[in-house]
Amino acid sequence: MGIGRAPRASLKPFVELVWASDGAGAPPAAARRELVLPTGMTHIVLRFGGSPLRLFADHGDRLGDTVGHALIGGARAGPYLKALEPSAPSVGALLRPGAAELMAGAPAGALAGAHTRLEDVWGDRAVSELADRLAGAASPAARLELFEAALAARLPGLRGIDPLVAHALMRLGASWSVGEAVRETGVSHRHFARTFREAVGLGPKTWCRLTRFGAVLDRLAREPAISWAELAVAEGYADQSHFSREFRAFSGLTPGAYRRAAPVAPRHVPVSFVQDGTRAAG
Repeated sequence: MGIGRAPRASLKPFVELVWASDGAGAPPAAARRELVLPTGMTHIVLRFGGSPLRLFADHGDRLGDTVGHALIGGARAGPYLKALEPSAPSVGALLRPGAAELMAGAPAGALAGAHTRLEDVWGDRAVSELADRLAGAASPAARLELFEAALAARLPGLRGIDPLVAHALMRLGASWSVGEAVRETGVSHRHFARTFREAVGLGPKTWCRLTRFGAVLDRLAREPAISWAELAVAEGYADQSHFSREFRAFSGLTPGAYRRAAPVAPRHVPVSFVQDGTRAAG
């Protein structure tokens, strides 16, 4: 059983989504790994019991790298490959662009493209005490309430998201034009890009491209039979070739391979279905 929802009102400026699971689900029988596609956002995840997260550099990596149970997943522009272990209770939050330093405690640019132990940012004692409280919760709903309270406890020390970044996110989300957003802020393109990358974890052009890719995955989930040509036009790609190049750049898969996989969750592709030779990107 899992729960995913918008956070409490006080967290909404900083957190997109919170979720909790009781760990009762089982991975697909034929799959031992999973390709996780990028969201462009920073995640905080705590897992209780079971195996720690294990990542693989590519499909030829037999050993992988064990990361931990409590993690910050930085914003990234490519997929990562992880082991599909037996499920365990867990809780997490998806942070809004620009909010990583405020909520996670480190600039998004420093966290980008990697998984960082939460203990390395919040401290061993703080994470251990929080994990103990969460592990003792009676249900996923109760665990989520405790997790939100822990996040909300960080609010008194927070300032707002950098106004330049907040304005850029609003304008880029509406028009995809980086040049227009730069002109409106009145700063140099270099300063704009540096400030945006440090706050969001990705450059503004990459963020725009990845946001459009996310819209593609969401539309595919709603309209699984849509043709590639229709999808390319609907999401504003120049042509189907441009669409295919962008799809592979962010997922490591061709659109056809992704459709054949038919993942239950749009950004989680069981590796048993992935085409040979696909490489996970960092």
